Amino acid sequence: MSNVFLVSLSFAGASEAWGKSALLSFAEGHATIHLNKEKPLFQQVQSAARRLDGMGLERIQLIGELWDMELRWAFSQGFYNAKKGANIDFGELQAAQLKQLTAQKEIIEWVRATINLGPEALPPVLLCEKAVTLIESVLPAGVTISANIIAGESLLAENFQGIYQVGRGSERPPCMLQLDFNPTGDADAPIEYALVGKGITFDSGGYSLKPSGSMAIMKSDMGGAATLTGALALAIANGLTKRVKLYLCCAENLISGDAYKLGDVITYKNGVTVEVLNSDAEGRLVLADGLIAAQEDNAKIIIDAATLTGAAKMAVGRDYNCVLSMDEQLVALATTCAKQENEFIWRLPFEEFHLQQINSSFADIANIHSGEGMAGASTAAAFLAKFVVNPKANWVHFDLSGSYQMGDNGLWSAGGKGHGVRTISKMLFA
Repeated sequence: MSNVFLVSLSFAGASEAWGKSALLSFAEGHATIHLNKEKPLFQQVQSAARRLDGMGLERIQLIGELWDMELRWAFSQGFYNAKKGANIDFGELQAAQLKQLTAQKEIIEWVRATINLGPEALPPVLLCEKAVTLIESVLPAGVTISANIIAGESLLAENFQGIYQVGRGSERPPCMLQLDFNPTGDADAPIEYALVGKGITFDSGGYSLKPSGSMAIMKSDMGGAATLTGALALAIANGLTKRVKLYLCCAENLISGDAYKLGDVITYKNGVTVEVLNSDAEGRLVLADGLIAAQEDNAKIIIDAATLTGAAKMAVGRDYNCVLSMDEQLVALATTCAKQENEFIWRLPFEEFHLQQINSSFADIANIHSGEGMAGASTAAAFLAKFVVNPKANWVHFDLSGSYQMGDNGLWSAGGKGHGVRTISKMLFA
């Protein structure tokens, strides 16, 4: 056990030898995090864990009486990095608390690790299969799921045109996962929530080709699919008893002789026609199919999540996820859940007039906004709204600006963050 490094908490200040208002002090094999009650405790602990991760420590054990569940979780988030995970002994906990914290850690580290996989290691069908495996691993005794992966030409048979058109340029087939978690045992039970996730396992931009710097991180463009899978898994682990259906809309957006092109018009299952003006605005094209499928199944509430726009990242950076909806109750629910789970979301504007800013001369709508100075995240939501029968109620859209970190900072390691999983999972219990 000599390689175990001990970490405790204190509300007393550090000796001035460690610097003015030092966050950390050290003794042999032991660090103390010195907390300031006037500042957010969660962020202080996460920041301290990042610093300790930078020391190359192999294993941490949390000791002392000041560690509550949230502060233990904060440390786990900060100590994680993509190469080694987070090897932490959470310390003395009741068995039920340890089980809950361990399940949360395993699920969210699955999300982070899956986002971090390179595109060669994660084709669309494999992403769907991995999602099924994760959900199966957390099912309570006696509960099963049904899962259907619709891939390749079968998408055309089901008339899911958006996923098919975006993914047809790749040799690895696009697909949709429809996973039904129904713990009620009643085949006619209503679907309380539909979760619709963008699963673009690599986004070159298509013929609207991205520059190398922007393309290099596009393994993370399936962050919506991973986040929603993790959210459902975490809810199940925490005792969810509602019927929820998960729809993952997965494809590689590549260039080839068979890739879709600018000027193409896609006719969707609901009759809406879309002119493709930018093949790098592909996420909304695949999500449209998932929204249609969710409504065919009469889901009561729809939550979609996607790494959808650069505009959202420009607005809030990578510390926040963005929420867009005309349903005030759902926005309030998302905001409350995020606060309770120590995650950050920010509401971006989404109004009826945005629906008029995606006009096309050759189809019902275009897949990007028309004119100058338009709000990119808001008009992306407006595009999705065209595939929701009543976009003013029972639908909320997450633009996941905070799901991936390009480089280390004071709170997060580089790569997938799992940020948003807890918020959406919490919403499923409302």
